[in-house]
Amino acid sequence: MHVLMILTSHDKLGDTGLKTGFWLEEFASPFYCFKDQGFEVTLASPAGGQPPLDPSSEQADFQTTATERFNQDPKAKQQLATTLVLADINPNDYDAIFYPGGHGPLWDLTNDADSIALIQAFHQANKPVGLVCHAPGVLKNVNNADGTPLVAGKQVTGFSNSEEAAVQLTDIVPFLVEDMLQQNGAHFSKGEDWSSYLVVDGKLITGQNPASSAAVANELIKQLS
Repeated sequence: MHVLMILTSHDKLGDTGLKTGFWLEEFASPFYCFKDQGFEVTLASPAGGQPPLDPSSEQADFQTTATERFNQDPKAKQQLATTLVLADINPNDYDAIFYPGGHGPLWDLTNDADSIALIQAFHQANKPVGLVCHAPGVLKNVNNADGTPLVAGKQVTGFSNSEEAAVQLTDIVPFLVEDMLQQNGAHFSKGEDWSSYLVVDGKLITGQNPASSAAVANELIKQLS
């Protein structure tokens, strides 16, 4: 099996002067879930090359066995430093697609025509689409063939308003993931803040927060098995 993981290329946290990017745990945990199953993993981003890492995700409180494993894995680090350019990706080459979160995707992948087209292609081909934390935000402008939002009528989750408030970025992000999904007609649900929470609607697999990243990856693996 061949899984495509899409990472952000955006590193600016609004106008704060602070850096953002992808969240390390949400990349590392699924990455090793896939690799340990013998899956081939390809990494891509809008700009290609090294995607920006959210510096907050390197803090001691957010380290897990997966992040520690990544930090001692030169081969994985090299693969991350050389992501493919999103525009060069052919969806027919992959069995599933996975989006790690972090705040970065809210700015670039949400509006990226290549990302939107890829999700539409995977969905139409009935291939699993997994997204965790802020990554469900990239579904904002993804539509069905009839022009309706892809998430309309679907059961989904994502980074909640209460979690965004807890990290004090409600007024910084371009939109709130929970609000956007509901505005697009999705049936949004959530678990307790910071606890693992997974929602599966057919081939659409969404997780609420960093603690949910392995659950989303494992559901994607289950669907491919």
